[in-house]
Amino acid sequence: MTAKTFLLDTSALITLIEDEPGAARVEEVLRSHSSSITWISLLEVHYLTQRERGLAEAERRYALLKSLPVHLAWQTDEPILFTAAGLKANHRLSLADTLIAAYALGQGATLLHKDPQFEVLAGQLSLEALPYKRQPL
Repeated sequence: MTAKTFLLDTSALITLIEDEPGAARVEEVLRSHSSSITWISLLEVHYLTQRERGLAEAERRYALLKSLPVHLAWQTDEPILFTAAGLKANHRLSLADTLIAAYALGQGATLLHKDPQFEVLAGQLSLEALPYKRQPL
């Protein structure tokens, strides 16, 4: 039996860093499974953190993410490009989300996330949702 592999979405990385509900699951995945993150998630964590907490914290988080026991997916090849294009054409997802999903599909990985927008891909992609943030009433 092949071991399960995971691709961590930006939301899963933020969950880990900020110790949100679901952080223990992210830690378990990192300890027990082959995992990867994409350059897009590194970019998103960096700019979101820089905007909200400043450049020094963004750089600290970037270094933390690069030290995780994961494969860093830096390259975007034609299969990823065309898979992402098809997802973007057929679903209302952000460009970053379509690329992250395309990487997960290309790797045959389960996408670990906290983003309800990914639910539209439930029939096409293996998904594992972390606890969603509660919306204010």
